[in-house]
Amino acid sequence: MAGFLIALLSGALMSVQGIFNTQVTKSTGIWVSNGWVQLSAFALCVVVWLATGRESVSTLWEVRPHYMLLGGVIGAGITWTVIQSVSALGPARSALLIVIAQLAVSYLIQLFGLFGMDQEPFSWKKAGGLLLAVAGIMIFQLSGTK
Repeated sequence: MAGFLIALLSGALMSVQGIFNTQVTKSTGIWVSNGWVQLSAFALCVVVWLATGRESVSTLWEVRPHYMLLGGVIGAGITWTVIQSVSALGPARSALLIVIAQLAVSYLIQLFGLFGMDQEPFSWKKAGGLLLAVAGIMIFQLSGTK
């Protein structure tokens, strides 16, 4: 149950963050906004790290494979793409497409056992659920046109 609630909170925070970042970009520019997002997140992480367990930073170099350390780089790409999509499509449409892309890519990662994840067999029910979600987006998109 906790995981379910945290996932809902994550989705809500991502939607609000996308809007905030898009608004900041209007005054500052995409890379200043993106840099602020990453810098402020880093500052918060340092404060929380200092206030909690203080795991050794040097253990980062023990992470294998090393490309797993690219999460921050990917995060900058996520921030940029969210800002661009919210600006172009609005928060609701961009969130729908982002969630569908997350679902599809996550399912493929599990299906093929990529990046150290356990491989999962193909499921017609899951594929059907994904197609149903895509149909829902199409309905949502069509309801916005005149």
